[in-house]
Amino acid sequence: MKNILILGAGRSSASLIAYLLRQSQQQGWQITVADYSEENARERVKGYANARAIAFDVANETQKEEEISKADLVISMLPPAHHLTVAETCLEQGKHLLTASYASQEILALDERAKKATIIILMECGLDPGIDHLSAVKEIHKLKEKGGIIKSFSSYTGGLVAPEYDNNPWNYKVSWNPRNVVLAGQGTVKYLQDGRYNYIPYYKLFSRTNKIVVNGYGEFEGYANRDSLKYRSVYGLEEASTFIRGTLRRPGYCQAWDVFVQLGMTDDSYLLENSLALTYKDFIASYLPTSDKPIKECLRDYLNVSDATLHKLEWLGIFSDEKIGERNVTPAQVLQKLIEQKWKLEKGDKDMIVMQHKFGYELQGIQKELTASLVVIGEDSVYTAMAKTVGLPLGIAAKLILQGKIALTGVQLPVVKELYEPILTELEEYGIVFKTEEKEV
Repeated sequence: MKNILILGAGRSSASLIAYLLRQSQQQGWQITVADYSEENARERVKGYANARAIAFDVANETQKEEEISKADLVISMLPPAHHLTVAETCLEQGKHLLTASYASQEILALDERAKKATIIILMECGLDPGIDHLSAVKEIHKLKEKGGIIKSFSSYTGGLVAPEYDNNPWNYKVSWNPRNVVLAGQGTVKYLQDGRYNYIPYYKLFSRTNKIVVNGYGEFEGYANRDSLKYRSVYGLEEASTFIRGTLRRPGYCQAWDVFVQLGMTDDSYLLENSLALTYKDFIASYLPTSDKPIKECLRDYLNVSDATLHKLEWLGIFSDEKIGERNVTPAQVLQKLIEQKWKLEKGDKDMIVMQHKFGYELQGIQKELTASLVVIGEDSVYTAMAKTVGLPLGIAAKLILQGKIALTGVQLPVVKELYEPILTELEEYGIVFKTEEKEV
């Protein structure tokens, strides 16, 4: 009997676990869901006799080694910082490992060892990274096969709220790790535009956005992801003069979030003094020049903040007299607490995933543009579009590996036909389908 060990039962894991539980009944597999909270794990496997739920601490070496030893394949939904230690144990014991996280240099360095152990360490097989790779590379290969010369590529993805449930001035609700929402974009952004290398420091990122239009869903704004350049060779687009990957939000979001960036309130490197007694109003005031003016007026003058942005900030509660009520927290953690309360997906809410690729290419001397767009709406606040698009590619890949239909070894990204064809084909059964449009330019 094949055994699958899933590490982590957080908000992005619901669809992955549900998929593998269904598959396990057909295939005769055993599923173990391991989470720091045994209650979370139990909730995910409720009603399945061939599944067990356990409390799991990745720092417990004995437990980690014991549980991985029982598995044929491990899927890590843990925070990225834990993947390396899990990978090392998988290598020692000859167990396949799959994650949705970016491949770090430390993980990539395990390639030869993984090949010698005849295991696959499949990274970046979620949504973004994941479905973006699968779908973009499929189109790139198709265009090249018919003789197209790809000159430009852009790709944007956003985890948003479905239009019917978009009822706050930020036009945003959290469907993934809220800590990552707060820390998004930190570092220096790198991309290529019209043959010129572009670098955007974090403090300028949210003021440098592009307008993106998706048919049927209107206008979005996109800001660039950290390092697009490393994917030029991965995608085989070294010849392209434009190469950019980015994130989508609704118009106005970036301008308002930029206030926190400019003030330094997204910093996660130091602890606030006396945070237990601070109100949110005190919190933002501590980042503004001393003034006799009311706090909103002071902020408006200091950063030239618009009325629309002030409205967003006020709705969020940053000017309130409510106490933070936490000791030893960083500025980023204070913001995280606030957005977890205010941007929460309520029980009846549905989220939305939007992804769009644009390919500029030349075919037989004619300049063309191909647009591939994906929109996925969640089922509810648990089986979200985010959980579906992050989890299903991992689940499908795990099934194919255990069935012997994928024989790749080493550290892999889902950018080869052996991976993208079967995964994308099955994703279509779950409504994850790209619509394409082509035109001459």
